[in-house]
Amino acid sequence: MSGISTNRTNITLPAEVSQEIMQKTQTASAVMRLARQITLPGRGAQIPVITSDPQAAWVTETGAKPVSNPGLSSKLMQAYKLAVIVPFSDEFRRDAASLYDALIARLPLALAAKFDATVVGAVDAPGENFDTFALATTQKLVPGAGETVYGNLVAAWADVAAHNGLLNGFAMSPAGIGLLLGATDTTGHPIFNAVSDGGVARVLGAQMVEGRGIYKAGVAPVGTGAGTPAIVGIAGDWTQAMYGTVEGVQIRFADQTGLTINSEQVNLWEHNMFAVRAEIEVGFRADTNCFNLLSGATPSA
Repeated sequence: MSGISTNRTNITLPAEVSQEIMQKTQTASAVMRLARQITLPGRGAQIPVITSDPQAAWVTETGAKPVSNPGLSSKLMQAYKLAVIVPFSDEFRRDAASLYDALIARLPLALAAKFDATVVGAVDAPGENFDTFALATTQKLVPGAGETVYGNLVAAWADVAAHNGLLNGFAMSPAGIGLLLGATDTTGHPIFNAVSDGGVARVLGAQMVEGRGIYKAGVAPVGTGAGTPAIVGIAGDWTQAMYGTVEGVQIRFADQTGLTINSEQVNLWEHNMFAVRAEIEVGFRADTNCFNLLSGATPSA
């Protein structure tokens, strides 16, 4: 393939447009809004991890002060490439402003949704140095007998606390928010107010952000077996989660190459089309013990 010319060139986007694409990706991603961000070198970076805290002790007036070293470890955060290609007609190309608007509107949502879906465990991780919550403890937002939504959320809080974390944020899908809004007390009154007076949603006093990618479809039961419920949210200590990007969003352009559209191989030049490719190099690391998944209903057979 190295000898085939695809006639690709860089699109020269105004700096403010390229920056806006990255900003909208971060806004559309619930995980990116809650986790800490770092600038990631192309070769990756070792992320320090505290495994145990220093311990204080009481001493007498002239007694020796205790020496206590915290436990430290590290994880390699590696950058993995996340990309999307959007085709356009040449007629659409004539209006540069519309092209820029389309890039801004479409690309961030696609990148953000795939990143969040990977973190929640709906999509396989791109490599071993990318953490996901696929195996995290799960709490139910459709409670079973003797359970309540409120009680199960408190159980998530307690589980995070048991792992030395502080539950400070909820990343929720629209479906998950719908389940929270439908939760009522014994008198039929809603338990949660979705939006506070300041316009920021909170659950149990913790921030709640919405992301379409925070969703993993359930598996319907087979015969008399139990199905797997859908995952509709993540609750946890987001100071224990970090993502890194290398260079922001990279844009490439092609108009004389083949492109697979709806499973059909299309020659762009022959069909008066061109394509724009957007990609980011991003990594994610977290102490997965400090997070709980929130599940919805188990699908029926």
